[in-house]
Amino acid sequence: MPLLPYAHAALAPAMSQETIDYHYGRHLQTYVDNLNRLVKGTLYEDMELEEMVCKASGPVFNNAAQTWNHTFFFEALTPTPKEIGSDLGASLTSRFGSLGEFKQQFIAAATSLFGSGWTWLVENADGSLDIVNTSGAGNPMTEGKRPLLVVDVWEHAYYIDYRNRRADYLEAIWGLIDWDVVACRLSGTCSDYYL
Repeated sequence: MPLLPYAHAALAPAMSQETIDYHYGRHLQTYVDNLNRLVKGTLYEDMELEEMVCKASGPVFNNAAQTWNHTFFFEALTPTPKEIGSDLGASLTSRFGSLGEFKQQFIAAATSLFGSGWTWLVENADGSLDIVNTSGAGNPMTEGKRPLLVVDVWEHAYYIDYRNRRADYLEAIWGLIDWDVVACRLSGTCSDYYL
């Protein structure tokens, strides 16, 4: 299990300790346990998680991708609100027109995703930024895109705190995003986080 960079109660009230206990402590733990069981004695056993996501299929892919996606999600949350830094802000403004427009487009994409899945800010192979949705355990790395930010829109991510109000969850979680982590992912300078 990846270690959270904050206490389970630290993201409240936007994300309650009960949500973290279930989402991180039970859902992610189950994916980790399932993956460890599935890869034992297989060619995947010694692979890095990212390589598994890009090469596996079926249950190994589902559990590897869900482990990777959840870890990536939790690592970019913080109890201390962060502003979008100037370099990241310039990149987002160049692509989306303004930081407000980026937020609006991201939340609209996440709100409109039918069923369970993930909404991502990605860097395409040509260096451009984009917002993409994936369903189920989907991960944009499988399409050659580099993830920079993800928000979990599976119901287990928000149902305890927000019931069926996904839009309210998305608005609240926006204030928990650690934009320093997103910026270091974009610049490739992260040392303690994925990418």
